[in-house]
Amino acid sequence: MALNARLDHRNPLVFDTHELGRRPGALQRLTREIDAPKDLGLQGVIGVPEGAPVKLDLRLESVMEGVLVTGTAHALAKGECVRCLEPVEQQLETDFQEMFSYPDADDRGRVKAEPADDAEDDEDTLFIEDGLFDLEPVLRDAVVLALPMQPVCQDDCPGLCSQCGARLADDPDHHHDAVDIRWAALQGLAGSLEDGEKDELGGGAIPSAPVDEKQEK
Repeated sequence: MALNARLDHRNPLVFDTHELGRRPGALQRLTREIDAPKDLGLQGVIGVPEGAPVKLDLRLESVMEGVLVTGTAHALAKGECVRCLEPVEQQLETDFQEMFSYPDADDRGRVKAEPADDAEDDEDTLFIEDGLFDLEPVLRDAVVLALPMQPVCQDDCPGLCSQCGARLADDPDHHHDAVDIRWAALQGLAGSLEDGEKDELGGGAIPSAPVDEKQEK
């Protein structure tokens, strides 16, 4: 049960719920544009560049246990095609919903579970600390789930030539006439045999001798 210790209200991803209040059913709608934090996405694959604008449309609803946050994030993700390594851009729009619980929710009427019950779920619970909650972990999870694990510039991207690295989409007729290395050795052997046969045929006097002997007899 990890509390959001020492949250900084100046952090653009930290939100204040004091204005919302604790009356169940109270609603608050917020729109905020922030600079993307570092490593927002799939590191080394695709993600929202650090400092890029991220627009957040949020709906905060007060409930007995805490604040239910429902929202949508809009951003432009950038990466590279896994087939041809060309730059890839993707407009990102991802929805999320998360409950941020009051630390003293059990004292407000909720039945307190036994220590051994739902231990794993309790560890994953996000809390409101001094009226503040941090949306960053929720945003990160939502963005990662919305991004492709293997981004491509186009669905039918043919990739790169395995021999020279040329981008095949730029030249659909690109090809190489090189012989398969597995056949190259056989071709060399065949050439050696042909040369040997020619050498044998070059000494024509030897096979003609028996013919001359028969003619003399």
